[in-house]
Amino acid sequence: MGNLLRLLSRDDCCSPQKYDVFLDFENAQPTEAEKEVYDEAQVVLERAHRILQELQEYKGASQEIRKAIGAPDTDSEKQAWEAVLPLVSKLKDFYLFSKELEKLVPKILLELCARPMTPTQHLENQQALVKQFAEILEFTLKFDEYKMNTPAIQNDLSYYRRALSRHRLDDSPTSPSGQMPLLSPSEDIPVSTELASCMSLFYAQATPMLRVLSEATSRFVEDHKEVEVEQTTETLGTMAQVCQKMLETPGLIQRYRREETQSFVLRVMVGLVILYDHVHPVGAFVKAADVDVKGCVRVLKEQPMSRSEGLLNALRYTTKHLNDDSTPKQIKTLLAA
Repeated sequence: MGNLLRLLSRDDCCSPQKYDVFLDFENAQPTEAEKEVYDEAQVVLERAHRILQELQEYKGASQEIRKAIGAPDTDSEKQAWEAVLPLVSKLKDFYLFSKELEKLVPKILLELCARPMTPTQHLENQQALVKQFAEILEFTLKFDEYKMNTPAIQNDLSYYRRALSRHRLDDSPTSPSGQMPLLSPSEDIPVSTELASCMSLFYAQATPMLRVLSEATSRFVEDHKEVEVEQTTETLGTMAQVCQKMLETPGLIQRYRREETQSFVLRVMVGLVILYDHVHPVGAFVKAADVDVKGCVRVLKEQPMSRSEGLLNALRYTTKHLNDDSTPKQIKTLLAA
């Protein structure tokens, strides 16, 4: 297993000196001390790839819904309902997965941020958990990107909620509109009205998984008073610096055997900056931050546009403090679209 060979300290984070830094995102295996949390996390993360694939392939029921709204009759409404049902079930799975991540993230953070070890020591000794946290960050960015490019999600969910309300079963054999109900008395409702409302709030967010991740991290700090917020943000910032330095050092980034790992490190670096910005009280863009935003942007702009443009947009549009008065104009200019 590769090791984190050397890590810059906070005092010299802005030094131009080159550092030999390597996180083995390809081969890291859990130590005995990591294994319990690692195994629990692995069960959750094994589902992440399938969820991303299903979300990327999500087509929606727009055609059936338009027909049911434009020319409502029993047949068109039944076709729309039957088209929406399996889609809403998928959306339910995605939403419930976010709740699993919400429970998992604090457990990993407790392992990676608690004293007496420093962020350097955590990264040196717990690379398997670092890798899993990196996979959560990558999943978060990809999920939110796919969701933003899939407007059919909210359209399908809205239609489902309206149809469920309109055709809710009661003691009469017909719905309030006088039409036959879409559900037979023996048929289960796949998503209850209450759950559909929660899902609607989730998908209404521009970046729902980032919201879950940032709130879970903030709640972790609130619930674990023994871990100061500075410990958590310093760990996030240190990890971001490591990714940046690895990408800037050909001898390190070339140690990866798979080409896609470099893209993975890029996404993780950006995800760490965004999460840091949401969790830290004053964000990632002030001079005193533990992350080098200008350095990260420079690294991104050195990549092919196909690899970097989406990540630059993530920094532009999903960070919390970019447009604050405290953000230096140079950084705002650097990230201007």
